[in-house]
Amino acid sequence: MASVPQFYFRTSKIIGLTDAAPRYEDVEGFQQPTGNLRTCTYSPSGGHFAYTTVDDVKIIDSTSGAVYQTIPVPNVYEVGFSPKGSYLCTYERPVKIDDGQNVHYNFKVWDVATGEKISQFVQKNQTMANFQFTYDEKFCARLVPNELQFYETKKLGGPASHKLRLEGCTAFAISPGHSYYIAIFVPERKGKPAVVDVYNAPNFTRPLSTKSLFKAERVVLKWNNLGTSLLVLTMTEVDQTGKSYYGESTLHLRGIAGNFDSRITLDKEGPIHDVAWCPDSKEFAVVYGYMPAKTMIFNYRGETIRTLPLGPRNTILYSPHGRFLILAGFGNLQGEVDIYDRQNAYKKVSTIDASNTSVCEWSPDGRYILFATTSPRLRVDNGVKIFHVTGKLAFVREMTELFSASWRPESVDIYPLRSTISPAPEPHVSAIAVEVKAPAKSAGAYRPPHARGSATPLLFKREDEGGFAINAVDAAQQRVKSMRTVPGAAAIEDDAAGEEGLSKTALRNKKKREAKKAREAAESTAVPEKVKEPVATNGTSTPPPPPPGLGITKNGITFKNPQDEKKYRGLMKKLRAIEDLKARLDKGEKLEDTQETKIKTEASVRSELAALGWKEK
Repeated sequence: MASVPQFYFRTSKIIGLTDAAPRYEDVEGFQQPTGNLRTCTYSPSGGHFAYTTVDDVKIIDSTSGAVYQTIPVPNVYEVGFSPKGSYLCTYERPVKIDDGQNVHYNFKVWDVATGEKISQFVQKNQTMANFQFTYDEKFCARLVPNELQFYETKKLGGPASHKLRLEGCTAFAISPGHSYYIAIFVPERKGKPAVVDVYNAPNFTRPLSTKSLFKAERVVLKWNNLGTSLLVLTMTEVDQTGKSYYGESTLHLRGIAGNFDSRITLDKEGPIHDVAWCPDSKEFAVVYGYMPAKTMIFNYRGETIRTLPLGPRNTILYSPHGRFLILAGFGNLQGEVDIYDRQNAYKKVSTIDASNTSVCEWSPDGRYILFATTSPRLRVDNGVKIFHVTGKLAFVREMTELFSASWRPESVDIYPLRSTISPAPEPHVSAIAVEVKAPAKSAGAYRPPHARGSATPLLFKREDEGGFAINAVDAAQQRVKSMRTVPGAAAIEDDAAGEEGLSKTALRNKKKREAKKAREAAESTAVPEKVKEPVATNGTSTPPPPPPGLGITKNGITFKNPQDEKKYRGLMKKLRAIEDLKARLDKGEKLEDTQETKIKTEASVRSELAALGWKEK
């Protein structure tokens, strides 16, 4: 019987396995579990399916639905298979044991065939990325603080066969090809740049290549399917230039053979949204820049071969055979999905409206696309929709609190690549009742009545609609110029701009301000001949303020500047406090050490006051 694509779904109450086109029926032999089901996953080959319950982990034959193995480990939060599905890794939350002698090993490796525990470790992070196998499962590696431990899988219960000491290492990735290449990342530390080293395991004496990276706090390491090239996407939390709220990101391409190593030059400002390798390892695609984002296709040496139209996009996916390319905008974007045919000069095949999408995946045969809206990102309209590559809706299943959904992995050899795009088959009954609306043309921004019917100025158009490109530096300068001035404060002046672009009124006001400043500067240097004595409203005269340069008189003491007068007031306050403390001491009151120390400073306070002209009465 020919293989049929299959997908799973996990809700708050059940887990289900469903055969896709053309049947769209639940797997008959699979008894859908209920209760607290935290996680589930397929093996990389698709032969097994594992899910967790409160008491154990069940491994299912994905085709028949029968239980293949039961792993007796409770409260598992994460599971993962080895590349060939021979081993299963389970993660439990760490538990502190009070006796101080025993240790809770929360990360365990199991033999799928026998159900026996192979090894166990202590791991803090809930992730499977810290424990990885090579493509043939002969070796495995485990990342611990400041060290990478390398094991022979058959001797996993014993000590590590090799250890690589790298202070501060935070991520690594084993290549999927027929070589044991390992890329290891060490972030910036104590003024030193970040580093990505590539080793040929188990030879850790010296790296095959080393790359120093600046402005790299986190990385995403992406190998091509052949394991011959590596894409390094570096990211920082903060953009020091202030151009972006989301930090900075750069992309580097490295050839393991050492024939090329370069930074990918991107000609549009903004973050890098997504990067993806083509399954044939001959090219990769990058979506980058401020919206509308730009998409460029590069060959395996980092040379540009094609540019796709601008648009609000942030996701890119190749089909399993590499024939089709999805370019979509999810998250805070509208959810439009464009499908391009690589064999036909990247001609657009169809456009799908998939708003509120959380999961987007190609089917193993490269003919269907699964879209899912999941919780907790969105708690309404949860469910699964399957579209044909031509844009026709094929299947719909609405659910309550859908947490995850995914296709069963299968080899592309099972589904040979077709020379032409086959027409969409008859949709399932569930899809016939759903009216699929074509992507509506955006109405654009609100326009007041007096501006309706006229052409939109280029200033208000997006770049992909013929408007001006966004320049982060110019935008920041424009925000500074448009800031409201504070009443009473000096206005912000741009000396570089000069008088160009000022209106007549602004130019006249500028000249008035300059004349006023010049007049005040001249008055501050001259001594007035006569100071008019101001008269208070009650008829009595008030002392005039001292003219500039004549000093300040207070309590019979003339101070040369306001700083001396301020110092005098502070010293007099200290002297009064000392007198009060002495009076309390004479009464027999016990003082604190700090108060007694303060009394001892009386002589120095009096000497400073005398230097300012104070005389004790």
